[in-house]
Amino acid sequence: MTLEIGLLLIIIAAAAVLFSLENLPVDVIALGIMLTLVLTGLLPAEQAFAGFGSNTVVMIFGLLVITAALMNTGVTDVAGRELLRLAGDNPKRLLAIVMIIPAILSAFISNTATTAMFTPLTLGLARRTKTSAAKLLMPLAFAAILASSVTLIASSTNIVVSDMMEHYGMKPLGLFELTAVGIPIATIGIIYMLTIGHRLIPDRNAAEEFAAPLGLRPYLTEVLILPGSPLIGKTLAESGLGRDMDLTVLRVVRANNRYLVPQARLRLEEGDELLVEGQRAQILKVKDAAGIGLKADITLADPRLQTENMELAEVILLPQSPLTGRTLKTLRFRERYGIQVLGINRKGQAIFRKLSETRLRTGDQLLIQGPHTNITALDENNFHIIGTVEHQRPNRKRAPIAIGIFVTVLALTALNVLSLPVAVILGAIGVFVTRCITPDEAYRHISWKAIIVIGCMLAMGRAMEYTSTATYLAGQIVSLTHGLTHPVWLLTTFFTLTMILTQPMSNQAAAVLVLPIAIQTAIQLELNPRAFAAMIAVGASCSFITPLEPACLIVYGPGGYKFLDFVKVGSLLTVLVYLVAIALVPVFWPL
Repeated sequence: MTLEIGLLLIIIAAAAVLFSLENLPVDVIALGIMLTLVLTGLLPAEQAFAGFGSNTVVMIFGLLVITAALMNTGVTDVAGRELLRLAGDNPKRLLAIVMIIPAILSAFISNTATTAMFTPLTLGLARRTKTSAAKLLMPLAFAAILASSVTLIASSTNIVVSDMMEHYGMKPLGLFELTAVGIPIATIGIIYMLTIGHRLIPDRNAAEEFAAPLGLRPYLTEVLILPGSPLIGKTLAESGLGRDMDLTVLRVVRANNRYLVPQARLRLEEGDELLVEGQRAQILKVKDAAGIGLKADITLADPRLQTENMELAEVILLPQSPLTGRTLKTLRFRERYGIQVLGINRKGQAIFRKLSETRLRTGDQLLIQGPHTNITALDENNFHIIGTVEHQRPNRKRAPIAIGIFVTVLALTALNVLSLPVAVILGAIGVFVTRCITPDEAYRHISWKAIIVIGCMLAMGRAMEYTSTATYLAGQIVSLTHGLTHPVWLLTTFFTLTMILTQPMSNQAAAVLVLPIAIQTAIQLELNPRAFAAMIAVGASCSFITPLEPACLIVYGPGGYKFLDFVKVGSLLTVLVYLVAIALVPVFWPL
């Protein structure tokens, strides 16, 4: 062992400890690791920084831009509603759908692309069903990775292995040659996540998502059934207000100010006012729904409120305010402040009266709409402005364009016309040129933390190659198992070695490093080298133990995970994948 190898192993161990403790943000730790590699001379600066221009980083950047365009045009919202309709009210069915559909798609396209596409859909489903996003996002990423061995094109690692096999005089892998092993692996993995794995995921962000952030608390607002609305004559159950828009109807106010209890069979009439409760984003979507509208918008008669300089904001009513105990109607709130109240939140308590008839209380949170000057001029003794609300209506007219661009990217990749990084950058330019989304809007949706971590950790993989640490570790493991000539033990050794190396390194780099050693070993022992190649292809896709796989990094931030969450859930899954592979590989590729 050289000094450089020893030093790098110490850095890797220290990195593992820091990632697991999480006393520092993961991106700060990653930047520190990359800087340490440069300062210690273990990796030249130009190679350390090259990770940020790698195919992986470029690919994830382009995918996030395209995903942002799908969100901006309302595609993800519609798709999320359809998935929710399939799942119904059954949490197990929802979890199964979140895994099975991405797994099927990942059999033909990159698991990173699939995860990037389904992450916003899954976040929307979590909000609608009031489920912790952490319980859904890790299963999504794992399901996408599990399908990597279903077909040759499911993973670029499979293609790399196939190309190297040709170099050693073997026939390349067939398109469906790995399917006999890949489908059982994906099936067992999904069953594990449905039965055991999801129980091991800490419910980390449920409280934060549904209670702490003020912007996500439910508001009471009033929705009006407009003339000619397609909802007229439908029952509340048929209206889809709860299923499709995630709004809870508390009361139906009919002519003569009659308050009706919302029963599923109650038929809606023109002019009905619905007192509904929902999160801010869902309430604002009423503005775009056909046949209904926010009463505050429809009755907007004050000319001062009919300007283009409209703004949304959230404010809290302060203690000792003279407005406490009074209603918006008696205060003549709109005339007094030049502002319209869209909704009221009262610390999770349900309100069953019209907004105009609700007596204000200290701590009430109001969702307001009005000119910027009127909002900033609010009396500081009465209100505290929490912040302004960015609300941009989905550009639904360009939804078909966004879908077309996304499908084209997938087709170009699946047919091997373009590599995935090139295809997604072409798609990113396409959504910009067609104005599905502006660059500024897209960049606000990008998880820059994930990109920083990926770029930095690629430097770790480069350092393992540059210092020959990976070769040293491979040699040590092979020498330790020198006396174990039984084929099963050898397959186990190379699977384990590939799986360990694929955590800090890229999947392809790990496979490229281990495959030549495995093939030479098989030839010397007169064993079938094709079985070893298949085992290494499977092992290179076992990136469950750390969140350093690109698909896992995409969900790392939104899921609120910690490093050890992946160790806890992914370790047993890796063992199951190994057991399936070691049982089936010798069957389909006799040793």
